[in-house]
Amino acid sequence: MRKSIFIVTLCVLMLGTLITIQAQENMVEINNKVFYNPQRPAAIFKHDAHNEAAGTEDCALCHHVYDDKGNLLEGESSEDSMCSDCHGLKASGNKPGLMEAFHLNCKGCHLEMKKGPILCGECHTDKGK
Repeated sequence: MRKSIFIVTLCVLMLGTLITIQAQENMVEINNKVFYNPQRPAAIFKHDAHNEAAGTEDCALCHHVYDDKGNLLEGESSEDSMCSDCHGLKASGNKPGLMEAFHLNCKGCHLEMKKGPILCGECHTDKGK
């Protein structure tokens, strides 16, 4: 009897661990380590769940590319690059700084679509850690 209870308990624990690992597979923590004194925790972003809810497969909507004159290059995507590869901590010319770029892109889209979080504490949370 004890052996059966032990085996069932072990199976439940293993299943719980697998579910937790799978749930975090597509979770991305927006890197805020480049900021000297972040006031809030990094935003947690579930990439695949977000795209499914938004009904989009067009990576360039978020992973955009601009030419030297500031014109959006249609069909080009920067999905293999980090945002900080193009956006520094401070704005440069017509290119917003990293924090502003995150907020313009994410929050701007949410406002435009009238969907998704727009308040600081809705994205910058300790959930998922």
